[in-house]
Amino acid sequence: MSYSGKTVWITGASSGIGEAFVRAFHQEGANLILSSRREEALTDIKNNLEGDISRVNILPLDLTDSDSFSAKTTEALSFFGQIDVLINNGGISQRATVMDSEMDTFRRLMEVNYFGAVGLTKKVLPHMIEQKSGHIIVTSSVAGKIGTKYRSGYAASKHAVQGFFNSLRQEMYEHNVAVTLLCPGFIKTNISKNALTGDGTKFDKMGDAHSNAMTADEMVSRVMPKIKAKKEEIYVTGFKEGLALWVQRFSPSLLNRILKNQKVT
Repeated sequence: MSYSGKTVWITGASSGIGEAFVRAFHQEGANLILSSRREEALTDIKNNLEGDISRVNILPLDLTDSDSFSAKTTEALSFFGQIDVLINNGGISQRATVMDSEMDTFRRLMEVNYFGAVGLTKKVLPHMIEQKSGHIIVTSSVAGKIGTKYRSGYAASKHAVQGFFNSLRQEMYEHNVAVTLLCPGFIKTNISKNALTGDGTKFDKMGDAHSNAMTADEMVSRVMPKIKAKKEEIYVTGFKEGLALWVQRFSPSLLNRILKNQKVT
């Protein structure tokens, strides 16, 4: 399918996977709306795009400020008159044990990763239902399927994302609105650096698995054909994460025995 003339709204667009989606959909000819808290970073990304950037708009957005979602959606619609694809990509990870994590840290993870995606989707859906078409894409994670040490709150938020959007998909079939869950494994981004420690401060370290992983641009290039086909769930992983998903499916107890001795930071 062609995205020429289609409008794509991307949250978490200021770095990592979101930034890679910006480049990919710009090359596809889409009208773009870029959102994150970091307006200056969004401006830099826009200005570094090749070709015509007149169809790229910046819309600062804080996913913890759900009261702003209605006004932000109205503003997003004012740019091009429609929203054809919403990519709920904004998110934050965690690197702390359960015992070391404060409740405020767990709440922040849920607010950004789960309630942010749910709240914004609810504001965009009436427009997509009215136009009888649309595509909701959500960046989940392998952590939405498998829980590991130091990621309890992150895994919980991604498990919640999986449950909500799987249910939403069932309700949207009759409205011709597709729902895609994207489940990446380790990707070479700053997600581990920006992850929350127990008290909510940044972990500020690049994990070995992320340092040696595929880049965000490589990941997005792999998933774009499946996004165009509106696949309902897309996995893009390295060997270890892919194997873990397979083992979990057939022997969760075996996977638990393997994971308990693994370095997962």
